[in-house]
Amino acid sequence: QVQLVESEGGLVQPGGSLRLSCAASGSGFSINVMGWYRQAPGKQRELVAAISKGGTTNYDASVKGRFTISRDNAKDMVYLQMNSLKPEDTAVYYCSAGPLFVTMNYWGKGTLVTVSS
Repeated sequence: QVQLVESEGGLVQPGGSLRLSCAASGSGFSINVMGWYRQAPGKQRELVAAISKGGTTNYDASVKGRFTISRDNAKDMVYLQMNSLKPEDTAVYYCSAGPLFVTMNYWGKGTLVTVSS
């Protein structure tokens, strides 16, 4: 069983930056893919970005050039640096992990990011 714990989100002004982190623990096996999804009010959960153990990344088009995902394999941690935040980035952000980009078996509880002036 893998546990994922996200850092706290927060309120950020448009154009601002925020860094999320997520720590994985609880299992002896190595997690291949770690990533971030988000769910805005009234919308479905969507992929934000994901990264494999080897460093391959996958970004949603709406965040390319603004968000950067990275990970520390030794610590089983994943980070999401969010720059140039927009009000439409407001959502609950979930850390996820799994064996494949299309198979994310584990989820954190989520952290709220609000972009507003």
